[in-house]
Amino acid sequence: MTSIAVVVGDGIGQEVIPVAQDVLSLLHPEYEFYPVEIGYGKWKKTGVACTPDDIVLLRDADAIIFGAVTTPPAADYRSVVLEIRKELDLYANLRPIKGDGVDIMIVRENTEGLYSGIEWQEDDRASTLRVITRKGSERIARAACRIARERGNHLTIGNKANVIKSDAFFRDICIKTAEEEGVPYTTAFIDALTLDVLMHPERYDVIVTTNIFGDILSDAAAYLVGGLGMLPSANIGDSHALFEPVHGSAPDIAGKGIANPVAAIRSAAMLLSHLGDIPGATLIEEAIRLTAEAGITTPDTGGKATTKEAGAAVIDALLRITEDSKHR
Repeated sequence: MTSIAVVVGDGIGQEVIPVAQDVLSLLHPEYEFYPVEIGYGKWKKTGVACTPDDIVLLRDADAIIFGAVTTPPAADYRSVVLEIRKELDLYANLRPIKGDGVDIMIVRENTEGLYSGIEWQEDDRASTLRVITRKGSERIARAACRIARERGNHLTIGNKANVIKSDAFFRDICIKTAEEEGVPYTTAFIDALTLDVLMHPERYDVIVTTNIFGDILSDAAAYLVGGLGMLPSANIGDSHALFEPVHGSAPDIAGKGIANPVAAIRSAAMLLSHLGDIPGATLIEEAIRLTAEAGITTPDTGGKATTKEAGAAVIDALLRITEDSKHR
C-alpha cells in the first residue's frame, strides 16, 4: 500500500494541505495517509519542532505532502525545513514555472550553499558558511541534465562566478557535466538572468543554480504565473521525496480562509507524477484550469473565493472530468 506522510505544519499550511489531501484521496482512495506534527506550533508546545521519531515517520513514507513551517527569530530554534532536507538527503528542489507562454523548470541545489546550516554569532558579527561541494554540484547538475533531456534539451547555468569563487567552482562543474551528458547549455550571471527571465521567459527551459539563488529566482519568477500562491515544488532525493507549496506559512493571512490552495494542489500533482501517475497529475492541472476559467479563485489572483470554496471547485471539476472520461 502506498503511504503518504501529511505535514500540515504552521500558518496557511493547515488550510491548504487538507485540500491537497482531499484531491489525492479522490484520485487514490487506496492511499494510506498519516499525519506527522512538525513545526513552530509543536515547538511552542513541546520545545522541539521536529524529533528523531518524526524523521523516522517521514523516512517510512512513499512520499510526503508538506505545508509550511514558521521559523521564528529565536536563537534556539533550528530550521525544520533544512533539517528535513539534510536528514532525507533531498538534494534537488524542483520548481516549475508554468503558465501562458511560460514553461520553465528551476532546478535548485537543496542541501548546501548559504543554507548549509553552518552559522555562528559573535559580539560584532554573524557569519554563515557558504558550502559548495563537488559531490553536491555534480549530482544537481546531473539531475538538471536529466530533466533537460526530457524537455526542450537546453540548460541554463545560473551563477555569480564573476564575483564569487565558489560559484565559479559550481559553474565549471555544471559545464563539465552538461558536456559529458551531451546537453546544450549556456551560462548566465544570476542577477541579469533573473531580469531576463521576467522579460523573456520564452527563452528558457531548465535553469540550474545554487541554493539561495534558486530560491530567489523562483520566487521572482512567480510573478509570471500569478504569484507565490500558484507555485508548487518538489524536494527529491535518491530514496525520498517531499512536495510542498512555495509560499511558506504566510502568518499575515493565516486563519482568514483566503489562502490560495492551488500551489498545494499542484504539489499533490507533482507527488502523483513522481509516484508514476502522470495521467492523475494531468487531470489535476486540467481541473485547476477549468476552475480558474470559471472565475473561482482566491483574492491573491483577483477572485473572491475562500480557500475551501476554491478547493471544492477543483474537486468538483475533477469529478466532472473523471465522469466524462468514463462515458467516452
